[in-house]
Amino acid sequence: MKNKLIIPILFASAIFVSCNEEIKQKNINLKYPETTKKPVIDSLFGTAVVDNYRWLEDDRSTETEAWVKAENEVTFDYLNKIPYREQLKERLSELWNYEKVGTPFIEGNYTYFSKNNGLQNQSVIYRTKGNSEPEVFLDPNNFSDDGTTSLGSLSFSKDGSIAAYAISEGGSDWRKIIIMDAESKTIKEDTLVDVKFSGISWYKNEGFYYSSYDKPTGSELSAKTDQHKLYYHKLGTSQKEDAVVFGAKASEKHRYVGGNVSEDDAYLFISASVSTSGNKLFLKDLTKPNSPLVTMLEHTDSDTYPIENIGSKVYLVTNLNAPNKKVVTVDVANPTPENWADFIPETENVLSLNSGAGYFFATYMVDAVSKVLQYNFDGKLIREVKLPGVGTVGGFGGKKTAKELYFSFTNYSTPGSSYKFNPEDGTYASYWKPSIAFNADDYTSNQVFFTSKDGTKVPMIITHKKGVELNGKNPTILYGYGGFNISLTPSFSIANAVWMEQGGIYAVPNLRGGGEYGKKWHDAGTQLKKQNVFDDFIAAAEYLISEKYTSSEFLAISGRSNGGLLVGATMTQRPDLMAVALPGVGVLDMLRYHTFTAGAGWAYDYGTADDSKEMFEYLKGYSPVHNVKKGVQYPATLVTTGDHDDRVVPAHSFKFAAELQEKHEGENPVLIRIETNAGHGAGTPVAKTIEQYADIFGFTLFNMGFQQLPNPPKATLKL
Repeated sequence: MKNKLIIPILFASAIFVSCNEEIKQKNINLKYPETTKKPVIDSLFGTAVVDNYRWLEDDRSTETEAWVKAENEVTFDYLNKIPYREQLKERLSELWNYEKVGTPFIEGNYTYFSKNNGLQNQSVIYRTKGNSEPEVFLDPNNFSDDGTTSLGSLSFSKDGSIAAYAISEGGSDWRKIIIMDAESKTIKEDTLVDVKFSGISWYKNEGFYYSSYDKPTGSELSAKTDQHKLYYHKLGTSQKEDAVVFGAKASEKHRYVGGNVSEDDAYLFISASVSTSGNKLFLKDLTKPNSPLVTMLEHTDSDTYPIENIGSKVYLVTNLNAPNKKVVTVDVANPTPENWADFIPETENVLSLNSGAGYFFATYMVDAVSKVLQYNFDGKLIREVKLPGVGTVGGFGGKKTAKELYFSFTNYSTPGSSYKFNPEDGTYASYWKPSIAFNADDYTSNQVFFTSKDGTKVPMIITHKKGVELNGKNPTILYGYGGFNISLTPSFSIANAVWMEQGGIYAVPNLRGGGEYGKKWHDAGTQLKKQNVFDDFIAAAEYLISEKYTSSEFLAISGRSNGGLLVGATMTQRPDLMAVALPGVGVLDMLRYHTFTAGAGWAYDYGTADDSKEMFEYLKGYSPVHNVKKGVQYPATLVTTGDHDDRVVPAHSFKFAAELQEKHEGENPVLIRIETNAGHGAGTPVAKTIEQYADIFGFTLFNMGFQQLPNPPKATLKL
């Protein structure tokens, strides 16, 4: 691969022009669409709760459609007037336009890998046989004219001769599964429809297990889905003949059910959960016809899953009595917890595990940074894998028979690269590195620890150009999540690279509610302790201000999904703290989130308004939709969502924007940008993603007072 030599031939100094009065005047002239109030009054534990905009929950109504259109007209009229919006879009496109190659995997006689030439809306699946030239196996760019139909997953039969792949249309979580002869690339049978939150796990070459809900009555994008089921599809039969393997009992509901067949086709393992944390575990002996389901774990007090088996000996990863996770072994003849034996004990750092080539690879998070230890199947430590740097590693998975494995590495200033790993001697070589017009050596990442409201020490990684002056005037994005045991570890983002090119600072705290320090850290940010997450985020902002990285006038807070809730709660509790708020696809109505799609499964983190008076009052106390106050000046706000988001339904964002536009006072704009034919984020076409970031960064800088870009893109000569 040829490297590109970038020679800057034009320079422009960073210029900040104080233009607050001009911006205020533009914002004063904003005219928001009139959103009709249609009050619905709920009584919860004797308290009347008024919902003025319940009608916006109806995603099928022409009235909601007209409101979306009117809001987008106002928003895009505003965004179109930002003088450097097109410059940002052009620079994002320029930097995005480099070849991206995924780590390869072997199925049958072929080696498969994904590749994106640069600005393709969807990555393409290629394959090679031996030393042959790569050929296109599957091109999702041909799934739809506008690139909004994406590849969700791809799975092969045990001999690699048949492929089953899932597609998502318009960003929806509902999937279709298409079955194809891998050699000829011809479709084998009818498409499976109405599949949701599902893997595809093959049994031999005969069929596969998948999961779904019964199709809801009403809107498929917002109606509640409560009973997940595991099905088996036998090749050559119609979907209506697919047998329900688990979840048929109406008396025992599980919102998330998954099935996984062991590599040797001996066992089916079934995980069943009522919430996003905690699962029951069952197994079925596939070597014996009509064998019963055997319970391995009958309660949901832990997250436990199988990683490997050698004959009847099963290896499980669990946080049962081990908040940071450990590996245990058990025989399928007596698989319940009292028979579990420690294999890789719990440590002070959180464990995740992968297996390949006859080894286990234990990846530990040490203050959100990766460390990898290699073990054999007898539990002997073979080595610590020396990584290419300080950051986040992924991979090391493969079949037991694999002779080589692959892993990826990235951090906030290093674009993701992949490496070919020799499991026998621990050596590795570069497999693929990007050729990108971004010099990581010009940037620095530092981890700091700040003190939250209750005295808890919280880590944060701050990334920016070297030599940035800590004068309180640096445009800064503080990004957070803080929930669902999700860990924010260092990774490169093209969009964030463009932000930092402008002299921007990008800061990511590891808030409670996440998984960076195990189950205790997660639980410390859930239900009646959820305020800890917001306090951590506020403390992170105050640290950045006190240390002169930025000031309130130059601070934006950002987050998506549960992170959108984080932004909504923080901006309503401390509207003085930031200049800009960017809640994306957020959970913003905490009294009704559990009534939509699979939202009830989030109750482990949130609790629900139906649980108790205490829980209802706690949720109402921070629910963003219910805490927009009349007469308060909120920060400049750009709410973002997708009209096909059936995970966090857009009604959350619609209602929050309507409340803000009605009650907010002052010059700051409060707008909502609604992407059409888009969902929660996965599979969004590259073109749409670039436009979204250009709008977000443009809105942010404009409302920090920048009339032109702080560091206009340099003209470049590529050789």
